[in-house]
Parts: sequence; structure tokens; C-alpha cells
Amino acid sequence: MADDFSFSIENHIGVISQSKGGWQVELNLVSWSGRDPKYDIRSWSPDHKKMGKGITMTKDELKTLAQIIGTIED
Repeated sequence: MADDFSFSIENHIGVISQSKGGWQVELNLVSWSGRDPKYDIRSWSPDHKKMGKGITMTKDELKTLAQIIGTIED
């Protein structure tokens, strides 16, 4: 089953942060195992061959998250 795992970064949207080791937390549009792409926030190694834990969401979920973030006060 693990051999069927694949991913393709369809669109690199932006970098949220970067560690001293070069890993970056990024927002990307990612297709997992050939499925329709979803928005994805997670850490990636500099060569994008390794990844950390993250979260994937639909466009509607991303829009809702953006609205929630917009309510945060300084």
C-alpha cells in the first residue's frame, strides 16, 4: 500500500517560514496519489523530497480559514 503513495506540487503559492536547516513551511496546491489537488500547508525539505506533517483543505476550507485569520487582532 505504501508503494502507491505519490505527490505532485501543482502550484507553489508561497513560503510561510523557513528554518535554519532550510526546511520551509509552504502553502501549495498538491495532488496526492493522483487525486484532485488540494491546498496544503506543511514543511518541506529544500529539495521537496521529504515533508513534515501538514494539513490539506479544499478551496472553500481555505477561504474559511482566511476569514478566520482576518479576525485576529494584533
